[in-house]
Formats: sequence, C-alpha cells, structure tokens
Amino acid sequence: MANHKTVIVTGASQGIGAAIVHAFLSRGYNVVATSRRVSQGRYDPAPNLALVDGDIGHPATADKAIQTAIDSFGSIDHVVNNAGIFSAKPFTDYTVDEFNAFVSTNLKGFIFITQPAVKRMLSQRNGGSVTTITAALADNPMADTPASIPMITKGGLNAVTFSLASEYAKYKIRFNAVAPGVVDTPLHKDLKKDMPNSRSPMGTFSHATDIAEAVIYLTEADHVTGEVLHVDDGAHVGRW
Repeated sequence: MANHKTVIVTGASQGIGAAIVHAFLSRGYNVVATSRRVSQGRYDPAPNLALVDGDIGHPATADKAIQTAIDSFGSIDHVVNNAGIFSAKPFTDYTVDEFNAFVSTNLKGFIFITQPAVKRMLSQRNGGSVTTITAALADNPMADTPASIPMITKGGLNAVTFSLASEYAKYKIRFNAVAPGVVDTPLHKDLKKDMPNSRSPMGTFSHATDIAEAVIYLTEADHVTGEVLHVDDGAHVGRW
C-alpha cells in the first residue's frame, strides 16, 4: 500500500543509490530518482517512480527533480543525498580539476537539491527528513587508503548535517547521515576483496542493501536527528 510520502534520491543509477530506490519503492513510497543517465533502462516503469537525468552538481538538474516531485506526486517529504564521487591517492597527487569535481558533486549537489527541498517541506508544515551518504573514512582515516581531498567534502557533509539538524529541529525536519565503510559496489571494484581484514575489524564488507536499510531507518525514525550512522563493520572505532 502506498504511504503517499515522496522521496528524492540522487546518484540513483547503480550501487547504493539503486538499492535505496528499490528499498523505498518496496515500502510504497513515491520516488524521484536522479542521476546522469538514470533513465537508460535501469528501472522498470512504475506509477510511483519518476526518473530525472542530469548532473546533480548543476542547479538545473536539482530544479527539475524538485519540480518533478511536485508535479508527479504533490509533495517532497524526504531527500536522500547519495550522489558522490571518490578516489584514493596521495594528497600531493590530487589535481585542481579533481578537487573541483568533488566539490561539484559532493557539496554543490547536496546544496542544490536540499535548499529547495527544505523550502518545500517548510511550506508543507509536515516535517520531513534529509539523509546524506558520507564516509567512515572521514572519521577514521587509513594510511593505506589516502583520500584526504574527497574527505574534505565528506567531512563537510557530516558538519552540515549537525548544523541543519539543530537549525530545523523545531520544524520537525530531520537531518542525518549514513557513513559507509567499504561497500561491495562498482565504486570499490578495484579493492583487494581477498584482504577484508585490512578494511574492518569484523573482516567483512557491507552491501548496498545494508546501506539502504540504514537510510530507511533514519527516514522513518521520527525522533532521530543529527545522527551519523556508521555502517562500516566497525571501522570507525579505530585501530584493530
């Protein structure tokens, strides 16, 4: 049964994003899924699913996603900021173009979709939530996975989550984050999966569905805000 709530999911083409979309659809939500090429045969048509192609680092893409949600389903109740890019290399090897790309997708993408979504939630006077995918590496860096520059952006997303949770608590608009460790998705296809003990104290990898379940929890947990939920097999606790 549809619950008549509408969620916008960015970075929805594959991996974690696709798992999140399917999780919401299975629970009866209306979903607006957006990514650069999300409409290219990745989803079966469904009355509670709308697809928006485009780069979320461009304001026009966010504007189209917002308008699609309103036109198709009449409300915006939740946002999942999943779109993100990542690469690991020594600090001195990152280029200006790479830094600009991280800022565009990871930070501008968050701002461009979240600002108008929050405005809509305020006008609806029914609360809502924003859940953002960050990274366990922002809290617990690993010398064998140097990722200082992308973690500037992921750490910034954690910080803005805390700030906005405080700013909008009185309006019942909640801000939370999920911080994955290594997830078995195309983003991490080059990692040596025969060496899981080097990646987490549990010696395991999580799956996209694990992240999706955490997102669903935070979306539906009416009394949780300002939380960064680590789904990283214990990596954020430190040395092991």
